[in-house]
Amino acid sequence: MFPTARTLRIVVERIDPIWVNGVIYENQHEFIELPWDTRNVDIRFTNRGEERSFSFSLSPGRNYQTTLLLPLDAGADATLSEPDAYTYSLSFPGALAGLNQRIHIILPEPPYNVFAFLSGRAWLPTDAKVYGILPMILGSLFVCLGALLNGVPIAILCALFMSEFMPQKVASIFRGSVELLAGIPSVVYGFFGLMVIVPFIKDVFGIPSGSSLLAAVLVLSVMILPTIIVVSEKCLKAVPRSRREASLAVGASKMQTAFFVVLPHAKSGVFAAIILGFSRAVGETMAVILVAGNSPQMITGLLQSVRTLTATIALEMGYAAERHAGMLFSVGAVLLIMVFILNSVVLVLRRRGGEEDE
Repeated sequence: MFPTARTLRIVVERIDPIWVNGVIYENQHEFIELPWDTRNVDIRFTNRGEERSFSFSLSPGRNYQTTLLLPLDAGADATLSEPDAYTYSLSFPGALAGLNQRIHIILPEPPYNVFAFLSGRAWLPTDAKVYGILPMILGSLFVCLGALLNGVPIAILCALFMSEFMPQKVASIFRGSVELLAGIPSVVYGFFGLMVIVPFIKDVFGIPSGSSLLAAVLVLSVMILPTIIVVSEKCLKAVPRSRREASLAVGASKMQTAFFVVLPHAKSGVFAAIILGFSRAVGETMAVILVAGNSPQMITGLLQSVRTLTATIALEMGYAAERHAGMLFSVGAVLLIMVFILNSVVLVLRRRGGEEDE
């Protein structure tokens, strides 16, 4: 990934004018930019009616890696702070209390390694400028896989019951109810989980907070049911009637026919329904934000707080800037690739299912 800037930037507050390396800047409300490989910077300005000057040195490295050499001697009354890994702030007493003059030195962030991005275990975008999304990738996968383990057996059994055992008039009513579940906004599921599931987990397991991986799994298990049930039922009903009659003719029961004849014949369509349900779970945002806890840490148990890729984008995009915003777009790209792979699997399964039917 590219560096955030190819220049050394200086920002001033309540200082006008200011001389930087012999160049005067007046009414400066934007960055004062210097070449990234600058080695010495001389600054002169007026503070409380007196002219002040100081200088600092830098050590340019490879790939826009610039290091500020400390100590930085700007006077006994100057205060040096480091808001983040690449910013240094000098504060000088102002004419009035609370109106300090400040000079911010912003070093260019070097290129960020894509492998460190994908395999990093720490996500600290505001201070340390570390962007590792492995906990979020694992969080998304574990939440979705847990939802599949809970929801898929229930969904397939419901689809089989509607297709093979339930009277058609009753099945149509039940089908409409399932499709109605698919139309409920995800925030409603999340609010239900926050008000019911999270307190339940907290009370049962005796933990400080019920917002956890388990809560997210339970909520998503319910949310993926309509997708898998509706698609699976259509695939099961598409199985030729002759297969059922042949099985019944050799003495198999209706239950045996459903599980050992109809379901295996429609396995490609059912698996495609599972993949579609997985895609729904991967892209879910609001419900997961409300119940998962949203801590970007490596997962060690079901009762631990977890954060997903979609939750990271939704929670931080409002205040992200520069590299932080770029990293969030990269998180979106990773999510897009995951969904693309899943959709490709669905297309391959449908094609193979069509060839088997022929």
